[in-house]
Amino acid sequence: MVISRRLWFALGASACAFLLASGYYLQYFQGQEPCPLCLIQRGFYYGFGALFLVAALHGPGRGGTIAYGIGGLLLALGGAGVATRQVWLQHLPPDKVPACGPDLFYMLENFPLVRTIERLFVGSGQCAEVKWRFLGFSIAEWSLGWFTALALLALWLAWRAPRRAGAA
Repeated sequence: MVISRRLWFALGASACAFLLASGYYLQYFQGQEPCPLCLIQRGFYYGFGALFLVAALHGPGRGGTIAYGIGGLLLALGGAGVATRQVWLQHLPPDKVPACGPDLFYMLENFPLVRTIERLFVGSGQCAEVKWRFLGFSIAEWSLGWFTALALLALWLAWRAPRRAGAA
């Protein structure tokens, strides 16, 4: 059975919806407050999911498949970069972990936008805390794995774009 490009794009979008729903479940039902780096990763999941949903609905040809694939690859790599930063913070010795800073809403109300974005990407001590694990991996480590899988999917879709018009 051959799976169409539309279905692959829909599967990528569905994976992001599942991951976002899992994050919201952990936040609202398990009391796991997201750190600034977690919030940025959510943004990358939203971007990737929205792009792949549009691609699934659009059913693009060769050029569109390549464009959507490259866009998805860039979003997944951005998310992987943020997740990598968080994993790195989580593996620092306790005396090297940066101090906790203000939360996102405080920064948005009181700091210039550029400084808020800079502080978000740097992370804080809150980003180094590991309060939940599944199969021995933290949320950030799972996120890094998923961003890697999404990047590979996007790259594969772009690479396997049909050579002629009308090809599946």
